[in-house]
Amino acid sequence: MYRVNGLIDDCGKIVGEGKAKLGWFDVSTLKEPYRIEGKKTMGLELAEQLGWTVPDVIFYPTGGGTGLIGMWKAFAELEAIGFIGSKRPRMVAVQAAGCAPMVRAYEAGVEHAPRWENAQTIASGIRVPQAIGDFLILRAVRESKGFAIAVADEAITAALDEVAREEGFLMCPEGAATYAAYQQSLADGRVDRTEQAVLFNCATGLKYPLPPIHRALDRHKPIDFAAL
Repeated sequence: MYRVNGLIDDCGKIVGEGKAKLGWFDVSTLKEPYRIEGKKTMGLELAEQLGWTVPDVIFYPTGGGTGLIGMWKAFAELEAIGFIGSKRPRMVAVQAAGCAPMVRAYEAGVEHAPRWENAQTIASGIRVPQAIGDFLILRAVRESKGFAIAVADEAITAALDEVAREEGFLMCPEGAATYAAYQQSLADGRVDRTEQAVLFNCATGLKYPLPPIHRALDRHKPIDFAAL
């Protein structure tokens, strides 16, 4: 394993060169046939657990976008074999404001997303300046009548803290981005509170440094437990 002084697409370029020169097997996003088939299981299991139906909206943290593409493929195949009907969820591609190439392309009405320069966000899993499957992501979003949305790192951090405090669930920043995006979409009217929405959390917060703790209890002094 090697560290690269760049972002994930820079790593992908090095792997591409190694594939050509050394015969490496490229397992990066959408370069091999297995990952998208594996990602389909998110759509398959979601439909199964909802009694062979689909939700109204799916919020998915989108970097390379394989999960979003895979679920869209899964729903089409489930209808083809008769497990679900023609209803589809609106697919929402959630990105960070500091790295939102899909949002920019969606809003511009174009099929490909140019590279996002100087990408920065605490959610490293969606810090993908250029997705090789950009047109597939945008196609799924538009065909489903969904949308792409960007949320600031401050909103991601606030969502992370709220879910941890209220639900006791340690999300990764990418997952917290979907909650921030859901709140923003409720506020701007793109999603209604009566709609069934599914938010995908793709990892654990334990992969990231925990926030510093400023509050403290002095074991040598009386503790006001009611005030905690």
